[in-house]
Amino acid sequence: MAIDLCTTFRAAVHRALPHAAVVVDCFHIVQLAQRHLADLRRRLTWKQHGRRARKGDSIYTVRKLLRRNKEDLTKEQRALLKVELDHMGTYGRQIYAAWQAKELLRDLLGLAVSRTRITPDRSAISAARHRFFAHVADHAHLPELLTLAETIEQWWDGIENYIKTGITNAASEGNNRLIKLEARNAFSFRNRENQRLRSRCATTRRSRREALPD
Repeated sequence: MAIDLCTTFRAAVHRALPHAAVVVDCFHIVQLAQRHLADLRRRLTWKQHGRRARKGDSIYTVRKLLRRNKEDLTKEQRALLKVELDHMGTYGRQIYAAWQAKELLRDLLGLAVSRTRITPDRSAISAARHRFFAHVADHAHLPELLTLAETIEQWWDGIENYIKTGITNAASEGNNRLIKLEARNAFSFRNRENQRLRSRCATTRRSRREALPD
């Protein structure tokens, strides 16, 4: 059963389906890491400047790069990220360490069978997990990283299940988004039957198009 990081959902699954394995969707794990990185960036920016980042500040220059994945950055962008954060001094190096923690967590999730097409070796999972936790331990003075590591530890069984199975609830999340979009476009519904039909049309459009003869 693929879920997001919600203890209520996890408790409900264990109660209703005691033999089912809980899988934590990878999107929500990365989203959590991004949120903690953003919280740390804002906190240290206020601590250094006493205000939000402005154009001309080093952190303002690289704020969008921090949200990017390392493989999506060019060599020049990675150099810019490092130089600008070094220019900030201690606070910049702490922000860079948080970005590295996020990327180490992504490296761990990248071992998933759905990405590599190979069932990951247990030793590879353990090594990647150790690198993440060791990095956090080296920067234990950053509360955002500690909170992230604690959450990963609490949900480790579900995260490990994702790595081994590659199961995700991306399809259902996408359908939910389409259903909400239809409701907004229709300025809400007063008739449940119309809502059901519009929702079915929106969420099956692709499969119906693929089913059409050439």
